[in-house]
Amino acid sequence: MPWKDVRPMDEKILFIADHLREPGNFSQLCERYGISRKTGYKWVERYQAEGIEGLEERSRRPHVMAGEIPYAIRKAVIELRRQEREPLGPKKIQALLSRRFPDQPIPSKTSIYNVLKREGMLEPKRRRRRVQPSPHRPATATVPNELWSADYKGQFKMGNGRWCYPLTVMDHASRYLLGCQGLSGTRFVETQAVFERLFKEYGLPDRMRTDNGVPFASTGTGGLSQLSVWWIRLGILPERIEPGQPQQNGRHERMHRTLKLAVTHPPAANQSAQQVQFDRFRVHYNEQRPHEGLGQRCPQSCYSPSTRPYPERLPELEYPGYFHCQKVSANGIAYWTGRRIYIGYLLAGERVGLEEVGDGIWAVYFGPVRLGVFDERQTKGRLNDYLTLKV
Repeated sequence: MPWKDVRPMDEKILFIADHLREPGNFSQLCERYGISRKTGYKWVERYQAEGIEGLEERSRRPHVMAGEIPYAIRKAVIELRRQEREPLGPKKIQALLSRRFPDQPIPSKTSIYNVLKREGMLEPKRRRRRVQPSPHRPATATVPNELWSADYKGQFKMGNGRWCYPLTVMDHASRYLLGCQGLSGTRFVETQAVFERLFKEYGLPDRMRTDNGVPFASTGTGGLSQLSVWWIRLGILPERIEPGQPQQNGRHERMHRTLKLAVTHPPAANQSAQQVQFDRFRVHYNEQRPHEGLGQRCPQSCYSPSTRPYPERLPELEYPGYFHCQKVSANGIAYWTGRRIYIGYLLAGERVGLEEVGDGIWAVYFGPVRLGVFDERQTKGRLNDYLTLKV
């Protein structure tokens, strides 16, 4: 199977990287890349506003193609969508149009979809985040703190109309519910604060199992996020389930079902009152409720804190002696024999390890996580100094 690029790195990203490193020579930089100053400023503005994603190519095709579908057929599409109790989709509408207009060319399903979309008759679909699969497959655990699982239970509205996002953390082997904290969102800072408190109280686990959502994963290199980078620095291996496979975290999902019945029917009036319910549930779940998977014992009787304490200072990552270590620059680039490799802006300032795995083939690691490989003999870019990291 051919390798795939981690991110679509093109001349725009190389241009931005050079601009961040040499901000004072803008005219010379534009001349070197063969673009006008106007184009250069446009790229910089898009990068500042949207990050790396703002540099991707955008379609120049008009959003609306006038006269593409005759008015009578567009009108029929809308009527067919409205007249049924259960709204019809483009495929069924296309079949009905062929009966109504047998002597006319019938628009494609995509064209029908676009008509319905322009009329506001379709609910927009959420764009699926493309997260790089985890290289570590979920594995079971038999002793406490070998594996913790974490997840955000589905958000719900409280009595005051505000949203509550419950973050739950559980020990896999003992089913002990380590934390159940209601938050106002899934932001990194709030999530990190909860985990820091739990690590100080219970110590560090060996692995942490999550899904592929925010803030546990991202679309960046290796699927890493700020949170998982922090875990790796602490010596915790992130372990993500496969997309669409919640049964791989079945114990946690089953606990969520019990939690939902106990604390959201009905929800509390506000965040503080809701947290009282969460705390009450956690005591009952850990100390009073027998668990069939534990031989009808309570989780508290099967759990003991970790022997790995939370460190006062974040330790540096260690690599084998045969690895070559490189520090990732502020723009997410590492330098290798005078050439550049885009590692990812989330790893800016971090040390990565390079292992030679073949003739001119190097694997790049962040701690125990393999990010990808590159061939030092294959370069690209206008200056022929860019190496592509592939997975």
